[in-house]
Amino acid sequence: MIHPAISSRFHHLEGITSFAEAFADPEQAARLGAFMFDPSWPQPPASVTRETVAPGPHGPVRLRIYEPAAGGSTRACLVWMHGGAFQAGDLNMPEADWTAREIAARAGAVVVSVDYRLAVGGVTYPVPLDDVVSALRWARDAAVELDIDPGRISVGGASAGGNLAAGAVLRVRDEDGWLPASLAAVYPAMHAVVPVPDAALAAKLAEVPPVLRFLPGDIDGINANYLGGANSRSDGYAMPGQGDLSRLCPTLVVNAEYDDLRPSGQAFAASLALGGVDVRQLTAPGTLHGFLNLSASIEPVGDTLDLLASLVTGTNLTRPTLQETS
Repeated sequence: MIHPAISSRFHHLEGITSFAEAFADPEQAARLGAFMFDPSWPQPPASVTRETVAPGPHGPVRLRIYEPAAGGSTRACLVWMHGGAFQAGDLNMPEADWTAREIAARAGAVVVSVDYRLAVGGVTYPVPLDDVVSALRWARDAAVELDIDPGRISVGGASAGGNLAAGAVLRVRDEDGWLPASLAAVYPAMHAVVPVPDAALAAKLAEVPPVLRFLPGDIDGINANYLGGANSRSDGYAMPGQGDLSRLCPTLVVNAEYDDLRPSGQAFAASLALGGVDVRQLTAPGTLHGFLNLSASIEPVGDTLDLLASLVTGTNLTRPTLQETS
């Protein structure tokens, strides 16, 4: 069953067929906003933030640093990437800002949120990934400045950000001979062609409003835009589910239960296991793609944040609302 905190707001989406159409119509945009945000939700934790830049091959990469309450050079760090189909999203969206604040508070860790260049205006792969790799290298090399333990740097992201996080880890493994402490991918998009959902998942997806679906044509368009229209550019860094996943750091994959991209996360986790990687895969029940944009007061959202915090701190946490997947 879709979580009632989500399904109870589906009525706002009646008659909306696409996000592009909704954003172009003030009335639809207002209803879409009402679906995506409930003013009764509690605010995320306060955090001291500052902005800086990392040097990159395409120019400076903007970063927002979130500081936990406690200082000390033994602090862990999470380098985090928001989603948005490679072509949308920013540091202020909940999936970026709220997640960073929650992890800083729950893990007592520094969070580096990356404002990578989006695939718009002629920008294509590898530019967004180059930005993320540059940000990761900067965090690694700026451990003293960040007041963190360089051996406790984790990398993570959601949706397209999960793709970029994994691609960046593969790049630094191959180019630098270095790996972060761990990798987290939440409802990630890891394949140019997503595996077909099984019958059980297909039945669940029928309950999701069409505007919230990722049908094969939608996924093809997103990936073609990211790759510059050339599927031949879809190497194992652009689509990590197709890459060499051996010798990777311990990895956490969290899938949304009602998500067309769930087979991509599942296939990615299976490939990691076959490659001998320490991988843990869970499903957040009742959730749709993008659930980190929702309030942490919703159980599977809060439990996913707790799980991310435990990964960053190196502790082994279980959460009964999250379904472990072998």
